[in-house]
Formats: sequence, C-alpha cells, structure tokens
Amino acid sequence: MKQNTNLTQLCTILVLTISMVTIVFASNESFSLSLPGCKDTCGNVKIPYPFGISNSSIPNQGPCYLERKFELICENDKKLIWGNLEISNISVIEGHVEAWFFVSSYCGSENVTHFARLGSTSGVSISPRENKFLTVGCNSLGVLRSIYDKERYYTGCLTICNGTRNRIENGACSGIGCCQVDIPPMMRNITIQASNYLDLNESLGCSNSFVVKNGFYNFTVSDLDNFPYERLPMILDWSVGSKYCNASKNEDDYACRNNSDCYDKDIDFGYRCKCKHGYEGNPYHPDGCTDIDECKSPTNTCINEDHCRNKDGFYECFCPDGQSGNGTKEGGCHRRDVITKVAIGASAGIIILFVVISSLYLTYQKRKLIKLKQKFFQKNGGSILLQQLSTSEDTSQAAQIFTEEELKKATKNYDESLIIGRGGFGTVYKGVLPDNKIVAVKKSKIIDANQIEQFINEVVVLTQINHRNVVKLLGCCLETEVPSLVYEFVSNGTLFDFIQSTKDKTNNPTWKTRLRIAAETAGALSYLHSSASIPIIHRDVKSTNILLDDNYTAKVSDFGASRLVPLDQTEIATMVQGTLGYLDPEYMQTHKLTEKSDVYSFGVVLAELLTGDKPLSFNRPEETISLAMHFLSCLKQDKFFEAIQVGFVNDDNKKEIKEVAILASRCLRLRGDERPCMKEVAMELDGIRLMEKHPWNDTEQNFEESQRLLHEASCSIYNETGDSYNLGYNGYDSLKDQSLIALDDGR
Repeated sequence: MKQNTNLTQLCTILVLTISMVTIVFASNESFSLSLPGCKDTCGNVKIPYPFGISNSSIPNQGPCYLERKFELICENDKKLIWGNLEISNISVIEGHVEAWFFVSSYCGSENVTHFARLGSTSGVSISPRENKFLTVGCNSLGVLRSIYDKERYYTGCLTICNGTRNRIENGACSGIGCCQVDIPPMMRNITIQASNYLDLNESLGCSNSFVVKNGFYNFTVSDLDNFPYERLPMILDWSVGSKYCNASKNEDDYACRNNSDCYDKDIDFGYRCKCKHGYEGNPYHPDGCTDIDECKSPTNTCINEDHCRNKDGFYECFCPDGQSGNGTKEGGCHRRDVITKVAIGASAGIIILFVVISSLYLTYQKRKLIKLKQKFFQKNGGSILLQQLSTSEDTSQAAQIFTEEELKKATKNYDESLIIGRGGFGTVYKGVLPDNKIVAVKKSKIIDANQIEQFINEVVVLTQINHRNVVKLLGCCLETEVPSLVYEFVSNGTLFDFIQSTKDKTNNPTWKTRLRIAAETAGALSYLHSSASIPIIHRDVKSTNILLDDNYTAKVSDFGASRLVPLDQTEIATMVQGTLGYLDPEYMQTHKLTEKSDVYSFGVVLAELLTGDKPLSFNRPEETISLAMHFLSCLKQDKFFEAIQVGFVNDDNKKEIKEVAILASRCLRLRGDERPCMKEVAMELDGIRLMEKHPWNDTEQNFEESQRLLHEASCSIYNETGDSYNLGYNGYDSLKDQSLIALDDGR
C-alpha cells in the first residue's frame, strides 16, 4: 500500500514537470523568430529576424534578412558567420550580437606584430557598456583605433612590471601585468595593436591586447608567459535603418511592427524596436508583438489565476460575485457584510442628502444675494442711470457701471493696506482693473434716499467733465447699500502733503510750482462753474482735495459734497457741508450755497500756499487759530511778510507774491458779491505767472501800488463787521430748524 502511494506521488511529480517544461517551451516558441521558409538556427545559435541566411525556400518570399548588413552565413550547419566574425548569440530585445574576435599579440623575440581588425558596417559598433579593452603583459602597450566618417578615435592602456612579478596578483587588472579601460562610444572599423613599451634586452614575454565582454576574462599571472586565447567573445551593438525614429516612422521601410515602439536613445546610428509594455515577441517580425497572458505568469499581483482577467496589453484582478476587495495579494477578497452594505448605503444617502440640501441652500443664498444686489441697484438709481446713459449722445464719455465683484477683485476685497485716503464722505482705495488700469475706488458713506436722482445726475455730469485738472470720474457701482465711485488714480499725494513736506526748507524753491498749482486749480474750478454743461459747485475746496501727479500737475477731486446748479438759479438752499477753516462765513449764516462759496475756500488754499500753515490749528494762539483771520490781520497791520513762509521771498518773486496775496484777500471777503468769480481768479493767476516773462516797467511804482491795495483790501474786509468776524461753526438748514452740521477737521 505504501509503495502504491509513493508510485502515485512520483507519477504526479513527473506529470507536473512535463507540463511545466511544455509551458516553458511553448512560451519561448509562442512568437516567430525568422520569416517563413527561412532557417532559424545554425548549430546552437538561433537566428531571429531581421537577421537571416540567404533567401526563403518559399517561392517569391524574398530574402530572409531585413537589410543586406544583416545577412549571415551558416558553415557546415555548425558555425554562424557574420563577415569575418563567428556569432555565438543574437539578442533582439537588447540589440546585441555576441561575436568572437581575435587577440592582437606581439612577442619581441619573434619581431612580429599581429593586428586584429574589424571592418566598418553601418549601424554596428562595439558596445561601450558590455565590453572592456585589456592589455596583458609586462611593459606592454595596447592601442584601440577606430576610423569612422574620416575621423580617428584612439584609446588604450599601459602595463608596467618593473622587472619583477612579485606584486602581481591573480584577478587584478590594475596596471601591473594587466590593464583595462572603458571603450568610448561609436567605435567601429577598429584595429587593435599590441607592442612593448620599453625596448629591453631581457625577454618579458608577449604583449596581448583585446576587446572582451564584461566578466568573461579573469587575469592570472600565468597568462604573462602563456596567454591561452587566440579569440575572445565581445558584444556588438546593432540597429536598423539609417535615420532616427522621427524621420523613419513615415518611411516605407520602417522596421517596427504591431504593438512595438521605436527608440533611439544612446544610439549613434539608426534606431531599434521593442515590444510595448504587456506584449512580447519579435518587434521586427511581420507578425509583430503579441499580448502576454500575465494571468499565467507568477509575476502578476492577483491572489491566483482564478482572480485574474487578462486584457490586451495588461491584466486586472477581481473578486468573485458575493465578495468585495480588489483581488490582489495585498487587498484580497472577503465576503460582503449585509450590515456593512446597509451602513455604506445609509452613509451614501446621508451624504447625498447633505449635498442636495447644501446645493439648495447655496442656490437660495445666491438668488437672495442677486435679488439684494438688484434691490440696491434700483434703490441707488440704477434704472435712472441706465436711462440717462441710453439717451447720452457721447457714449465714449459715458459712466461705466461696475459690478460689486469687479471692485472687490480690483481692491483685493477692500484690503486696508490699499487705503489711500479717508474723508467725511467715504474711504478711498487703490485698485487695479482687469486691463491693468490703476484706479481710485471711493466707498461712500450713507446717502440720502431723497437725493438719489440728484446723485445719479451728478454722476452723469461728472463723467462728462473732461478737464486736465479735474480728476476723471470713470463710473460707479450701485449693487451695494451705499454706491461706490471709481476715479482715475493720481499718484503723488495731495497739495496739503506737498505744502507740509516743503514747509521747513530754507531757500525754498517751490514758489513757481505752487503758483502753477494755484493757477491750474483756479482754472479747473472756473471750468466747473462756467464751462460745464451744468454748473457745479464743489462745496469742499481744500488742499487735501487737490491731488498732484508725478509732474505736480493739480487735479481737483472729491465731489462727494458737490451740487449741481440749475441753469436758471445762482444759489441753492441746502444744509451746511464742508471743512472747518475753509467754510464760507456767509454760506454758514444764510445756508445759501453760491459759486462764491468755492471762491472763499480757494482763498484759504491761496493763504496756505503763501504761508505754509494749516487752515485751522488749535495749537496756535487764539487770535491765529483761523489761517484766514491771521492772514488778513497781518495784511491790515502791514505785517504781510511775517505771515509768508520763510525762505520764499526774494527779489525775483516779491511782486508775484504780493499780487497773489491781494487776490487771496479779495477771495476772503465776507460778502460773496464782493468776491471775484473763479474765472476772474484764474485769469489773474495766469497773468501773474506771465509777470516774469513780461515785467512791468515801473517796478517801484507798482510795488507801492500793491502795498496800498493790500492795506485797502484788508481794511475793507474788517470794516464790514469790525475787527473780526464770527467763525459760525454751527449752521442750520434753510428747510429745517435743527443743527445739521457734521464737518471734517481743518485738514
């Protein structure tokens, strides 16, 4: 019984062994090596296409090789010959041929040198990675020459024994008795020459030089006396074609077949083919590469063959029905748990429900936000503005309506680091539009709902203003609770900053610049009063609302308090708005706004330019708190030059400064009808600027006349109300009996 059991086990092992051998042979022969009717072996060497011997035995089949250079000869059905080389192996995958090549020997006593030569074949070269060049002998020199494309390449090595062999070790090829070097690329059409390095009388044995594949030759000391080889194997690199991949793919003789790729990296001539990943076979054969059944290979990652599904070029692992997992050795398969299914389903349902509710909520909030924006747009007069724009004849000057998102993006969500100004009517941010245009975005404060129509009218009119000394209003945003205005960006700060930064300089050179700024500002205000389509009263003229660009050109800005004047009226009843120190006293008492209110404020700006002082400062003595009062007082007491900024006055500009002072005193008259209009002020300042180019002939007489005018102007102002006048810091709207003033400080 026991013997039968052993016999059964032995038979089983034998059957398995035979099956495995059959599978191995079947896999090795699953693809064709040579063309039909062609010899595929010579002796023990297989001959894969593109190599071949002669022509096919099948009529009209043609040669068994791809190119003439791949033609081989089989001698006596034992030796495979390629040119003058005996071939022992051909690798299609690596692109290698193993061939036996001669050793070059030199024996001094024989006085004969043996050369080893390999002819030039296009696309065939000595493999620099798979071979080494060696020289064996004492005081021996080996040289490897290559001639290709009319250029010569050399390499070699030298051995020294120093007359003794005691230090030579077996297996060492480090320069004593044996030396070796790497082979450079593109070595073809080679000649190997061995020789003695030193001409010595004593016999040191023969010198032997050769190319050999890595790992084949192992040096021994006995080889110095009797070298055992006449030929040694070396590896040749081969390639097909004469061009690289990109140039060959469209050629009729392109060698790479189905399911194969072309590669030419590290190849100095032509290209090679290789099967794509997941395929095997001969990429040069007309049948091409075939799919690998990875499921039958032990290298797949599936649990076993039953859990593997072969695909064209790849495979996938799976689990049988009723089990879950990925079917791999790491993940495995396991039976599905009903509870787990329920839990997963419930979780998925909750997630889906959450996503649906969130989507509905976000959609609701988005619609709510859209409706809110529409509400603000209508509330802020969007429909009125659209109607105004639709009837506008000049669309190039029309106001642009910005969205809230556009301004948020331009100002980085109103980043505080981008704030460039704060005022009584809003905060100003620096912004960049999508076309890289830099703008100033004014986020206004609460606006009176009863003045929406007037606000829109002002926006329309201001966008039509095209004056080089007025900051251009580009458009507005009406989608927020309080409208935002978008102006051109002026980069060099305010006139107030300019005055204060140059105040303490000795021999101050800025008078000409200040005079030009004053003239430009007067011209802009005159334009607003007289030349605009609808007259505009600024109502908040001050040095901080006069911006300067890089050339110190004046730009009048901040029309938040401005009012339009109907063409049939010269004054408007309104609540008092403005900045302490600049407010017109008559306007504060009567609540009647006229163009002369801007003239008074401009007179204070002229006083600032002359004195360098702030319009209102509680750090000064009580009688000089108001710059206007102090300035006029100095004129009355003939102490004019005490008020002028130190370092200004010189012989060249004394007359100009006097004339500007006279003009400032006229602008500061208490009664509005006694003040000049802005057009007169602008013309006088332009005339003063021309004084230097066209000086008056009677300088002394005119200087005395200026002194007299200064005194008379200041006296007439004070005679109206006595030595001083009430600043009137509180005022009342002509329509209401309650205090309505909320004014900015003196800056």
